[in-house]
Amino acid sequence: MTPTTPPPATPAAPSANAGERVLLIDDSQAISRLLRACCQDIAGVESEIAGSLAEAQALLSHNPQRFLAAVVDLNLPDAIEGEAIDLVQAHDLPVIVLTAHYDEAIRERILAKNIVDYLLKSSLHEIDHVAALVRRIHRNCSVKVLVVDDSRSFRNYLVKLLEQHRLHVLQAENGRVALDIMRSETGIELVITDYNMPEMDGLALISALRQQYSRSELAIIGISELSSSALSARLLKSGANDFITKPFLVEEFYCRIIQNIEQIELIRAIRDSALRDYLTGLYNRRHFFSAGETLHAAARRRQMAVAAVMLDIDHFKRVNDTYGHLAGDRVIKQVATILASGVREADLLGRYGGEEFCILLTGTDRDYLAVILERLRSAVESTPIVHEDQTLSVTISLGATFDLSESLQAMIDRADACLYRAKQGGRNRFVIDDADG
Repeated sequence: MTPTTPPPATPAAPSANAGERVLLIDDSQAISRLLRACCQDIAGVESEIAGSLAEAQALLSHNPQRFLAAVVDLNLPDAIEGEAIDLVQAHDLPVIVLTAHYDEAIRERILAKNIVDYLLKSSLHEIDHVAALVRRIHRNCSVKVLVVDDSRSFRNYLVKLLEQHRLHVLQAENGRVALDIMRSETGIELVITDYNMPEMDGLALISALRQQYSRSELAIIGISELSSSALSARLLKSGANDFITKPFLVEEFYCRIIQNIEQIELIRAIRDSALRDYLTGLYNRRHFFSAGETLHAAARRRQMAVAAVMLDIDHFKRVNDTYGHLAGDRVIKQVATILASGVREADLLGRYGGEEFCILLTGTDRDYLAVILERLRSAVESTPIVHEDQTLSVTISLGATFDLSESLQAMIDRADACLYRAKQGGRNRFVIDDADG
């Protein structure tokens, strides 16, 4: 094994930043400041504040696409009839309405404007609820929903409601078309299906879907004009998660949609937590070996080229001793983020333990592996890490091998020996196994 001289540095590509913000329109500075803090803490998004209709117009006059949604006070000094809602909706933004007063007339007036939801300015709980809705809208941008109904007009009505929440909506006119879409489109989390349709009705569609997707993978909501309890029972027994009778209250529709999507997300999060390292979000050592041994066995059978990389943070103990363990955690998280952005989706990356990480890469040769290792090394070295009022910098050392050995553990041990040589050679470098030359 010999140290490899790093090729010229190639900086890692910067991560894309969506830059989505929330527009807060309220004449109460106290409420606006509280909303801004909650949106940052709960939803993780920045906000811009307008205290009047005129200020909102000014903010929306330039690049309104920077806004994800708007939280609007129903009554402003210069817009006492809810004109601010109309202003925001003219820019195609989802609207959450705040009101200090509530009665049935106000409710009907607000809901007639096709908003996301309305809340009372009555308690801190409602402010938290606003931030939770903003978080939901933000997450919905990556959620796919399939609407299945033979009525074009009703289908379009559902699509309009769902798109108010920024959901990505697909459409099908019957069950057969829906199954074709499910086969060709990945990542659909919710299917909303009518019962009475030609060619394949909702009952048959639900049964077919449940042969491929469990209730924890795909939520299904049945919809029908028939209010028979027997029909709802049949749909639920066939595999539907929920059932809605036409006509329905829009508020109830939204509540059921959100509850079903969040149930799927919660189950996924629980499953994911068993596979992920709590600090970095990378695969934990247990799952890395579980998935890695499958990949390793396949590589041995098919004579596939697989590279194992072991790496760790140089002088990490010094970071902990000098700046404290919280700073050490911050460094580990930052390095993990850089590694995750520097490998491909098909590669297997995990936290091996402490400040150590391991990667299995497929479909690469020695030259390309050297490029990848240098990109990772350079990206870590050139990225400042901010912790409280301190700015830190760290480096990593890496060792790699293509030698499959007799087991995954033996392969990793060989990569670890290369890592040791990189450390002995001065750190902040990588070594590729001589046997791979």
